[in-house]
Amino acid sequence: MRGSMKQKMDMTHGPLMKKIIIVALPLALSGILQLLFNAADLIVVGQFSNTPEQSLAAVSSNGALIHLIINLALGLAVGTNVIMSQAIGARDLEKANRILHSSILLSLICGVVMGLIGFFGARFFLTLMDVDEAIIDKAVLYLQIFFLGTPANLFYNFGSAILRAKGDTTRPMIFLSIAGVINVGLNIVLVVGGLDVAGVAIATIVSQYLSAILLCICLCKETDFCKLSFKKLKIHKRETLDVVRVGLPSGALSCCFSISNVIIQSAINGFGYLLVAGSSTANNLDGFVYTAMNAVSSSALTFASQNYGAKRYSRIRRVMKDGCLLAFAVWTIIAGALLLFPRTFAGFYTKDATVISYATTRIYCTIPFFFLLGFNEVFVSGLRSMNHTIAPVVISLFGTCLLRIVWVFTAAQIVHTPEMLYASYGISWILTLIVTLVYYIVCYKKLMKTAPQDALPNPDFEAQPAPQSNEDKN
Repeated sequence: MRGSMKQKMDMTHGPLMKKIIIVALPLALSGILQLLFNAADLIVVGQFSNTPEQSLAAVSSNGALIHLIINLALGLAVGTNVIMSQAIGARDLEKANRILHSSILLSLICGVVMGLIGFFGARFFLTLMDVDEAIIDKAVLYLQIFFLGTPANLFYNFGSAILRAKGDTTRPMIFLSIAGVINVGLNIVLVVGGLDVAGVAIATIVSQYLSAILLCICLCKETDFCKLSFKKLKIHKRETLDVVRVGLPSGALSCCFSISNVIIQSAINGFGYLLVAGSSTANNLDGFVYTAMNAVSSSALTFASQNYGAKRYSRIRRVMKDGCLLAFAVWTIIAGALLLFPRTFAGFYTKDATVISYATTRIYCTIPFFFLLGFNEVFVSGLRSMNHTIAPVVISLFGTCLLRIVWVFTAAQIVHTPEMLYASYGISWILTLIVTLVYYIVCYKKLMKTAPQDALPNPDFEAQPAPQSNEDKN
């Protein structure tokens, strides 16, 4: 069944730059708000804990491991966004609704599985990472509580991917903002009340479940193909396989980065918990640059996927160009501020001069190269939109993951300093971007040879009720 769809804007016709900004801005604000709330976790334990440096290091040391465990599942949310966007571009209502219900059920299944793995494997994983004995008990406690919120975390990300596919990035941002304010308030109350890292973790999962509940209510109240009905939750084989086909490589790509980051974090752990705290503080700060650029690449993914579904292939190249320009603008603004005032920003997290100094060193070593990562993610989005999902994984496996691992055990052993470890980031981004760009150009040229002469007609945006399957009618 094909028909009209209600969505925020027409992504397959007209100018692109303004529309990409409109979609990317709430997404960037959502990511920045999430980082601010995460930063609040670090700031509160760094300022109000009875053992501030140890608690800060304990919470910080979990970041790379958390990303490694859940990124595979979160990659499936990217698959949901791509396949849903392609269905919207092709004006296929029934398929879009099946994708919705398959993805939501998939998010709950993955959330439970990942939560169990993280909860019961917490101490084992942190021990493998050589976490300092002075902080490992606190780190384990934080990690176990955090993973109790994984089902809500994944539900929110999959649901947001559904709304983002039709250009709605504002409501997820509002839900995240409400939950984040609750998170900050609970942080202060619980940590000052003596719960330390457990208080931070409890505040985090409460906010995750709140944002998931708000998003669930939103989807249930939709009147078009995005309307969620729990009675219709089902793993539709074809749509689920499509999501997995795109999403699993995306998750694997994130895991490539996470594996290398876990290894680097393990090497950093060997320098002591003060360096861990400083490095993690800088990592949280440079996350603002990455998150804003990632909002641009995520928006580019939606636009490129819709145009691929509509068979308007020439617009994909324009999406890539505008995406790179926006990513560079974002990097210039945010990275510029961090490079000019690194100690000021690090000082929000901790009063310890040594930790601030370590944070400043990492900022100077990594931030200048971040725009390369932004460009790479834009072109990876272009490849995903064209259903090229395996190659970016292979490229990143060799250009990022393996290179960093080799670097840690060779160059970083010869020159055993944190600066040498940080140098692996810029070098890997340069090599990965070069290969990704060449591969994108080859794939795009092949696609244009098959481009149809006539694009789909301009869509009608009248609201349509959620389609009913034959099973529902019976």
